[in-house]
Amino acid sequence: MIGFAIGVVTSNAAEWLLHRYVLHGLGRRKKSLWSFHWHEHHRASRRNEFIDPDYQRSPLGWHAQGKEVYGLIGLCASVLPLAPLSPGYCAGVWASAAAYYHVHKKSHLDPEWARRWLPWHYDHHMGPDQDANWCVTFPLFDHILGTRKP
Repeated sequence: MIGFAIGVVTSNAAEWLLHRYVLHGLGRRKKSLWSFHWHEHHRASRRNEFIDPDYQRSPLGWHAQGKEVYGLIGLCASVLPLAPLSPGYCAGVWASAAAYYHVHKKSHLDPEWARRWLPWHYDHHMGPDQDANWCVTFPLFDHILGTRKP
């Protein structure tokens, strides 16, 4: 049970770190593998009042949503060797990855739902500072690190 909770908390920390330093750091450079996030996903969200049309396509294409799915699969695979030692931890990471994908997709298909249930993520895209509010599933590490800005 404690392993599951640790998996969820470390996933939220990883979500914050990857979003801030990889997707917004490395991703600002157009030639970066990670540029899809800033140059496709953010642009689409701002142009379409938070809706990202990529979420209406297959999740396995080579577009922003597909690249997100492949990244989540890679993250889940990276903890697989730990499964015999800490199945609870792995389950927490895998559940977090599934929750991330579900709420991220739903939010970019239903902006009103996002405003109500994920206001921190809505603020990340539509607020004046797109370099804040790094967490998607819940803003634990945004609060801890002082990056939650309504």
